[in-house]
Amino acid sequence: MTPTEQRIPVAIIGSGNIGTDLMIKVMRHGRRLSMAAMVGIDAASEGLARAARLGVATTAEGIDGLVGLPGFDDIGIVFDATSAGAHARHDAILRQHGKRVVDLTPAAIGPYVVPVVNLAEHLDAPNVNMVTCGGQATIPMVRAVA
Repeated sequence: MTPTEQRIPVAIIGSGNIGTDLMIKVMRHGRRLSMAAMVGIDAASEGLARAARLGVATTAEGIDGLVGLPGFDDIGIVFDATSAGAHARHDAILRQHGKRVVDLTPAAIGPYVVPVVNLAEHLDAPNVNMVTCGGQATIPMVRAVA
């Protein structure tokens, strides 16, 4: 594997349905991504249990637990699938550590991104906000028609 083909270790904050689904997709289809950590706040969550069964590092101590995990320094991207309120704190901490953040919450701290439309414009942004699923489906169509 050449340096440009190396897989980027990622962490997911939020061990609920969205975070767990994303973890499975990264593990099954992530040609350029690899799962490094799953983060939650409920030690009994099914998402954390599933991640552990799959050999992914886990913490139920939230963002502070993530920062304390061995291998945290190697993580290149953190996906935040929590809440807008929690994301503001997560982003502040992750910026201190130079992490790139993909915001899956309504916090909208970074620019709105629809990858097929404007990802290239925001590749250097430290935090990008993914437009909701409805927007991801319709905005490319509107652009194509326009």
